[in-house]
Amino acid sequence: MQKTKIYEYAKCSTCRNALKFLDQRNVDYQKVAIVETPPSKAELRKMLAAQNGNIKKLFNTSGEVYREMKIGAKIESITVDEALDLLASNGKLIKRPFVITGDTGLLGFREEDWKKLF
Repeated sequence: MQKTKIYEYAKCSTCRNALKFLDQRNVDYQKVAIVETPPSKAELRKMLAAQNGNIKKLFNTSGEVYREMKIGAKIESITVDEALDLLASNGKLIKRPFVITGDTGLLGFREEDWKKLF
């Protein structure tokens, strides 16, 4: 089985909780710093499919960069490719933790969703 990849931000308490959850379940995962190494466009597309095509779900809407760039006002008018380019170029725009495992993905940390997958 393909190793689970978790994009996280060290200062994010939600990410720390997610990592603790994985550790408690002895899940083998690869930790990636989301700011330094954002997910690839291919991974973002996989996540988009896992989110039923809802591009908004991929954005960290409560993040400072999201607000500074006024993406909320633009989100309806940009194409999926433009949105994926933005996300792939700035890890702070991406909702985290961002987990890719096999053919599926999870965004954020909702323990009940994680229990179903792990």
